[in-house]
Amino acid sequence: MTNLPLIIAEIERVAGRDAALALSLAKGGQTVYIPREAKAGHWLVDVVGLEAAAKICEHYRVANTGARLLIPIAKLAQQRRTMIAALEAGAPANKAAAKSGMHERSAFRARRRLRKKSQGELF
Repeated sequence: MTNLPLIIAEIERVAGRDAALALSLAKGGQTVYIPREAKAGHWLVDVVGLEAAAKICEHYRVANTGARLLIPIAKLAQQRRTMIAALEAGAPANKAAAKSGMHERSAFRARRRLRKKSQGELF
């Protein structure tokens, strides 16, 4: 289960995590037009790259036109992912918090959840 907003999670499934987060950071909180096809020089290609843009356009294409989307802000989701990745790589909670831009207490809670998850159920 993902903690990303629905549209960003859908774009992640279609075009990959990096493209989804890049789109959210660049256009989060804005309504954008996803064309039926994006070419070099289009803002979508500039943000996510040609290959990911083609996948996004294909996914949201309606008949022979594009679609308007309200792109949610997923900054918190990206911060959490960065923090979790740092913790899983062995970083101490304070370093993971600093790297992600989140509060140290959030990192301690996340680390505790990761430990419980890795231990599994004992009974």
